Amino acid sequence: MDSKKLDIITIGESLIELSSEEHLKDADVLKKFYGGDALATAVAASRMGSEVGFITRIGDDVFKDYLLTSWQNEGLDISQVKVAQEQNGIYFISRPHGCGKEFAYYRKRIAPSKLSLEDISESYIANSKIVYASGVTQSLSLSAKEAVAEVFKLAKKNDVMTAYDPNYSSLITTQETAKDDFHKVISDVDILFMSAKYDTVNILEITSVENIMKHLWDMGVTVIVIKASPKGGYYTGYNGNIIFTEFYTHDVVDTTCSGDAFNGGFLHALTHGMTPFEASRFASIVAGLQAKGIGAIKSIPYKNEVYGIFERGSLNE
Repeated sequence: MDSKKLDIITIGESLIELSSEEHLKDADVLKKFYGGDALATAVAASRMGSEVGFITRIGDDVFKDYLLTSWQNEGLDISQVKVAQEQNGIYFISRPHGCGKEFAYYRKRIAPSKLSLEDISESYIANSKIVYASGVTQSLSLSAKEAVAEVFKLAKKNDVMTAYDPNYSSLITTQETAKDDFHKVISDVDILFMSAKYDTVNILEITSVENIMKHLWDMGVTVIVIKASPKGGYYTGYNGNIIFTEFYTHDVVDTTCSGDAFNGGFLHALTHGMTPFEASRFASIVAGLQAKGIGAIKSIPYKNEVYGIFERGSLNE
């Protein structure tokens, strides 16, 4: 496994992010960046020091060069990024002081929806340690669903670990479709991330953490992380044991993609010798620091800050 070129490969969408700390109706200036759940996971892992590849379709528009250059600057391997004639998606986000989050997005018929079996290389998948995809990627199109299923099947064929997060949202899919997408890939999943607020309730319809873990272990999943927002932390299940890890900080500004940042930190930790329980402690710091800023990816922390906190052994700020 140490001879693998890439630690992690993620497949999914990218979108342009425009953000403000004012109400969107009042904002004269919007800060440009980029987002997307699988991309956030990729960047988080890369900023921690992993070698990460990203598979997507990118729009041939005015943002194309900005995105490609930005991802190269992040250290991502973009050799499997292909250009489509469709536009790139875009979303707007604000977190005005003392107010709730404002969010609007436009992601219909965007370039990543053209992801298909043609974008999947078996040799590329085989040259990695873990491949990761989410329900958001599956929601892009029927061809994207096929691509995700193929990635996981090729990974299993080549002894590559698989990781999956349903990342259910009623804004982009239905409960029944999310269930169907989950069951289409779960038999090929080794590492599973689920939100207690959205995923386990809507897809599994089980609320007890112990029952969720047993159900998923029985389905063949090896490592499970339940993100329990009301409890402020993560339940990690592995080898018959369940351990709770607190969320790193209570100083939360914006949780957009903090779960995806957690996933990237977790997968990085696993591919760098940590146990699943240690990986949850490490990833909690990544997610906690990310949630202290506005936006999906620009607020993801870097390796030195996270490792410094982790090595001090304190998870409470």
